[in-house]
Amino acid sequence: MEIIFYHPTFDTPYWIAELGKKLPGAKIRAWQRGDNAPADYALVWHPPVEMLQGRDLKAVFALGAGVDSILSKLKAHPEMLAQSIPLYRLEDTGMGSQMQEYAVSQVLHWFRRFDDYQALQREGRWEPLPDYPHDTFTIGIMGAGVLGSKVAQSLLAWGFPVRCWSRSRKKWPQVKSFAGEGELADFLQHTRVLINLLPNTAETVGIINQSLLAQLPDNSYVLNLARGVHVVEDSLLAGLDSGKLKGAMLDVFSREPLPEASPLWRHPRVTITPHVAAVTRPQEAIAYISQSIMQLERGEKPGGQVDRERGY
Repeated sequence: MEIIFYHPTFDTPYWIAELGKKLPGAKIRAWQRGDNAPADYALVWHPPVEMLQGRDLKAVFALGAGVDSILSKLKAHPEMLAQSIPLYRLEDTGMGSQMQEYAVSQVLHWFRRFDDYQALQREGRWEPLPDYPHDTFTIGIMGAGVLGSKVAQSLLAWGFPVRCWSRSRKKWPQVKSFAGEGELADFLQHTRVLINLLPNTAETVGIINQSLLAQLPDNSYVLNLARGVHVVEDSLLAGLDSGKLKGAMLDVFSREPLPEASPLWRHPRVTITPHVAAVTRPQEAIAYISQSIMQLERGEKPGGQVDRERGY
């Protein structure tokens, strides 16, 4: 079994060594330009076109949960990867627990009014504030995949009403499910905290815009954990300035790193993190990929296969 590996920032020797332990007998090599030798599997992140073009592969594994970079490159270079070659993404591999930590910590920060107390502290004011009741602090999750499910479970444990919106209806215990464009308005109507975990597709680009934000209750919050292209930043800033939105926490942006001139850096109601909500954990990812490859070798079908038409 021949495996080629490419990631522009990962510790490639470490990954190759650990993959070798999980897949004894496999020949794993770091791909370099000019390497046209045969391979059975490719493990990639932002791969160059020439790495995959013309190869008769059994499968390609993206080294992350998102595959939009590969799919966007395929649109420009459809010859890069034959339609018959399956593309897989990492479904969890430790990302679910990281998303849970991130989402719960920020929702509790807003729920306990720590944002308001920080503002009062800057003014030197000692002023106890009324509590928010749980039953009106509804959490709405856009995107109901593996990570959305994990985040919903973690927030239910704190007693919040949780709802989700996705392409198809879900049957999650204690979570109210909304599906399709026709139910988006109903989903937004009582959502106090909007958490974005949507995939990056042509239909979801710019979805968090002025029209959508206007349908949220006053003094709502936005937490973006998916992709920066989902949010129209000018609309978000306008919502914050008008008071429609009480706060936003953003981990992802249309341009990364976020340019120094962006007004998001200096807005008092915006909190920024540098795309760290959930990162690929090597040991979990290596175990997941190795298991998936062994399943394919046995003629089985592992999870995580990407529907190229849907984009996830």
